[in-house]
Amino acid sequence: MKTLKALFKEQYNPENFFLIAGPCVIEEEDLVMGIAEKVSAICKKLNIPYVFKASYRKANRTSINSFTGIGDVEGLDLLQKVGQTFNLPVTSDIHSAAEAAMAAAYVDVLQIPAFLCRQTDILLAAADTGKFVNVKKGQFASGEAMKFAVEKIEQAGNKHVMLTERGNTFGYQDLVVDYRNIPIMKELGVPVIMDCTHSLQQPNQTSGVTGGNPKMIGTIAKAAIATGANGLFIETHPNPSKAKSDGANMLHLDHLESLLEELVKIREAVYVKA
Repeated sequence: MKTLKALFKEQYNPENFFLIAGPCVIEEEDLVMGIAEKVSAICKKLNIPYVFKASYRKANRTSINSFTGIGDVEGLDLLQKVGQTFNLPVTSDIHSAAEAAMAAAYVDVLQIPAFLCRQTDILLAAADTGKFVNVKKGQFASGEAMKFAVEKIEQAGNKHVMLTERGNTFGYQDLVVDYRNIPIMKELGVPVIMDCTHSLQQPNQTSGVTGGNPKMIGTIAKAAIATGANGLFIETHPNPSKAKSDGANMLHLDHLESLLEELVKIREAVYVKA
């Protein structure tokens, strides 16, 4: 796809999936740089195009006491440093139209949170930056409905659109993945990513901390590759129990390489050259 070739340049590999991975939020420099270095090395070994992800600020936290970031400029500076140090595209989510231009000065891909996928002002602001825009499908939305998000961005003059499946609300405290959404959204002519982390969230816990089921990350990822996902989104951390955000959903960094090795084999089995 032209979008992916433009994003990854010489790292583009149409015969493999690409990976968006990193910690949920910028915590501190040594941690961020260490994760980027390890994941980058794994992806180079397996010929997987890689985008480093970490949020410079977390606006969507359950509790007022939850960690939200080290500061916008400080977080964005670190993201930019990762990209420059390891020659990687980097991404972070934004939570308002006003953040788009600010974040675009530091990152390559602007990520639109699922609960904001219908917000026209934030989609247009992201489109206007000229950066790649990755829209997460709302927990309340169908794959078919995401055509309107794509139309908004493309009609604003930006053709660099990606969509991410992250499950649908199932009761009050669970999500379920409908894998039909992957081929449905691919029919819109954009790359489709599977969020293997947030699709396993168990939100709205009375403790004020979102729960999760990280043991199922491999299952979600394997099914996504088998059903044609172009990319995978996996948050990872060397010590998820100590992570300052979404620790209950993240894959332990030590488990990432073996999972990716399995996924590459699945991709080889199902990939059909055009």
